[in-house]
Amino acid sequence: MHLSRFPRVHLAHLPTPLERLDRLSKELGGPEIWIKRDDCTGLSTGGNKTRKLEFLMAEAQAQGAQCVMTQGATQSNHARQTAAFAAKLGMDCHLLLEDRTGYTEQAYRHSGNVLLDVLHGATTETREAGLDMNAELEAVADEHRAQGKSVYTIPGGGSNPTGALGYVNCVLELLHQVNEQSLRIDHIVHATGSAGTQAGLVVGLKAMNANIPLLGIGVRAAKEQQELNVFNLAKLTADKLGCSGIVGREDVVANTDYVGEGYGLPAKDTIEAITMFAQLESILLDPVYSGKGAAGLIDLIRKGHFKKGERVIFLHTGGSAALFGYTHLL
Repeated sequence: MHLSRFPRVHLAHLPTPLERLDRLSKELGGPEIWIKRDDCTGLSTGGNKTRKLEFLMAEAQAQGAQCVMTQGATQSNHARQTAAFAAKLGMDCHLLLEDRTGYTEQAYRHSGNVLLDVLHGATTETREAGLDMNAELEAVADEHRAQGKSVYTIPGGGSNPTGALGYVNCVLELLHQVNEQSLRIDHIVHATGSAGTQAGLVVGLKAMNANIPLLGIGVRAAKEQQELNVFNLAKLTADKLGCSGIVGREDVVANTDYVGEGYGLPAKDTIEAITMFAQLESILLDPVYSGKGAAGLIDLIRKGHFKKGERVIFLHTGGSAALFGYTHLL
């Protein structure tokens, strides 16, 4: 795949490490667990959005944008990484933050990712839950355009075909790492939300004929809707790459049993997963994405879905800054 055909700003710390989790593997007594450390991508504590933003922000520059705008939840990792990219590139950044949890704690509203948004110089405004946030985003962007400013809008999570290229590229990186170490990989597991990460991964895996099953652990939508969102974006991403039709509906699999009470609301198994990774492997997960993804991984190992003798990679999507917004639960 000739990804260099697409504009890209090379700011991420790549390749990210691929590490074996010996203590966690021993504790669970199932498969050999590895972790792809996309919490180490750089720029304001890193995370999976950094890979997407390399392509998105390059596109913004190519269009002559003076300002980038995006939207997400109050403790959005994507918003924080967008603000960091904008600061690095000398662009203005405006964020729309949606109150999806109803938490009123001071730390949730002003610490964690919110604090970093401000430190990076982004301006913010808030919205109540339940609105069409991408429509809200475009409406605000149009107001700024009417004032003569060139604005580039990024959908929630950076999840469009341009952003998904970041995780097509991640597949190339990951396969090189496992091939160099002669590692046979049986499964890849990760948290899936706005669909861009999983869409990019599934397109990359299919294009490379990797034959590695990919499982997304959902953090928000119901299973049918989550899989449909990913599949639709995967098709558009494949079209963008010039390999239309390589992804079938059966290639997109999500398990949404670990969402709990809703997006951004960690369940008991989320907290258990965060604690296990911190105490056994010194790895920090977040309460919204990676914590729920790891909770699914742990439970499925305990249930025998992933078996002893297999090798599983958990893709860590980052987000540790959000921990400081959840001190009332941790």
